[in-house]
Parts: sequence; C-alpha cells; structure tokens
Amino acid sequence: MSLISKKIADAINQQIGMEFGASLQYDAIAAYFDTEALPNLAKHFYQQANEERMHAHKFMKFVIDAGAIVEIPTIKAPQSRFKWAGAAVKLAYDNEIVVTNSINSIAVLASKEANFTTLNFLQWFIEEQVEEVSSADQLLKIVERAGEGGVLFVDDYLARAKGGEGKK
Repeated sequence: MSLISKKIADAINQQIGMEFGASLQYDAIAAYFDTEALPNLAKHFYQQANEERMHAHKFMKFVIDAGAIVEIPTIKAPQSRFKWAGAAVKLAYDNEIVVTNSINSIAVLASKEANFTTLNFLQWFIEEQVEEVSSADQLLKIVERAGEGGVLFVDDYLARAKGGEGKK
C-alpha cells in the first residue's frame, strides 16, 4: 500500500528529475566560473549543485518511504556557455522560480487529494525555496549592478561574504 497516489508519485518523480537537472546546471555554471578564474562564484555554484542533489535525494527517500516507486526521468543537458556572468546567474535565478512553481504545484495536488503526509513533507521545501529564490535574486542584482566589467568585484564580495576564497 502506498501513502501517496500515483498522480502524486509521478509529480514527485518529475520533481526529482528537476532537482537533478538543477544540480547539473549548477555544476555547469560552476565550471563556467572556474574557467573564467572566478573561484568564489565557482565555489558558490558547486555548493548549490550539492544542495540540489540533496533535495533530489530527500524527494527520493520520501517516495520510497511512502511506498511508491522512484522513476527518475530523463534529464536534459545543462547549458555550459554563457555570454557573461550575468547570464549564468540569471539562468540560476530563473531555474529557482521554475523549481518553486513545481513544488507549489505538487502542494496544490496534495491539497486537492487531502494528502497531509505529502503536504507536511513539502513544507520544508516550500520554506527552502523562499531562501533559494531570495539568495539567487540578491546575487543577480549584485552581478547586474557590477556589470560585465565588475565581475571580479562580485567574486571578491562572495569571498568576504562567505568567509574567504576557496575551491570546491
């Protein structure tokens, strides 16, 4: 017996793919910044990639614990080339909005089915997405304010804000 419907399991499986896709996209953005010799921006996005993988694993564990089957969908290749740093950060911000909307859609579905187990589980993600969107929005504003020629200042800002330069 499953604690979640097939419809909810399918939606969460799609979310698992979205989280893994976000992780790959953040790894590609991190590699872009590494290539551009911006170690703190690279470190930030490598950390984001790890966080997204952790989110995918949380969703997987929930599906398994709920008695359903994990079916990871095909994940599209991430974008690896960017015109400038702002385009990479904008992609990250846009991705966080898409992920947030997807999680909210699962919550709506769970609510319609009166599946409080799923609603309770999703609460952590709903709160997490507020932080993720806010953080991505702040970084995007800083990068856009700095402009194409000011990306080194942004990298330096991250070093100070996050406690120093470092590699992955």
